Amino acid sequence: MRIGIVILPDQRWSEAQRRWRQVEEWGFDHAWTYDHLGWRDLVDGPWFDSMGTLTAAATVTSRIRLGTLVASPNFRHPAAFARQITTVDDVSDGRLLLGLGAGGIGFDSAVLGGETLPPRQRVDRFAEFAELLDLILREDGTTWRGEWFAAVDARNNPGCVQQPRVPFVMAANGPRSMRLVTRFGQGWVTTGTGDDNDLESWWGSVSALSTRMDRALDEAGRDPATLDRYLSLDSAPVFSLGSAQFFADQVGRAADLGFTDVVTHWPRESSWYAGDENVLADVATRLLPELRG
Repeated sequence: MRIGIVILPDQRWSEAQRRWRQVEEWGFDHAWTYDHLGWRDLVDGPWFDSMGTLTAAATVTSRIRLGTLVASPNFRHPAAFARQITTVDDVSDGRLLLGLGAGGIGFDSAVLGGETLPPRQRVDRFAEFAELLDLILREDGTTWRGEWFAAVDARNNPGCVQQPRVPFVMAANGPRSMRLVTRFGQGWVTTGTGDDNDLESWWGSVSALSTRMDRALDEAGRDPATLDRYLSLDSAPVFSLGSAQFFADQVGRAADLGFTDVVTHWPRESSWYAGDENVLADVATRLLPELRG
């Protein structure tokens, strides 16, 4: 089991860099940040760009994998985004994990003045986004046209440090997006489903989604061992770092369902992921070696 953590891009670098250094020193396997122009009720507070943050994080770390959780087509074009991806992969010496998703509704989908797309069209757009991004990152001089995106002789020189390209960790809960994972993903990440506050119901949804992914891999003729499985623990109705023991229990449940990786969040003082940094430190120093073993 590999364990990662999200550090929201809501702190100036003078404060945030301490967190990125610390999670590497603690021995976390991967560290992530959100890729949004603004997020939920934090939109009026401090917020920084994900790729700039990851570039800075790469300069103050040397081992830990770094990633977006998750980038989307809401405000990104594959041709331009590919240049940012190759830059971060280069600066980090091949440590970038590229989390990708279809993009939800909210600030990111409204701030550029475009229409809010229904789920089916968002998945259509995601399919083009993933296909074109895959092409540009692997081949130099891509010309391609779809309904949502186009590229004319898009360049990728010098290409990614990781060959043939950086790993895609793709968010998917539905059948169509899961089929995209089987085509393009080196990893799959899920948040589970459910709108209620029942923890057991959420775990039931995670189990059902894991079974659905098994079926998608089987239908695609792909070996399940070739796909890493990531679970965002804090999509549950209870924050995973409520206590060290609760965190250990949640990691164990994820492992029982076949997940190879889990992701928690650096505790915040209030609002989303409100918690105690002392619990995080306890997990990292006392439990992390055992949980990863």
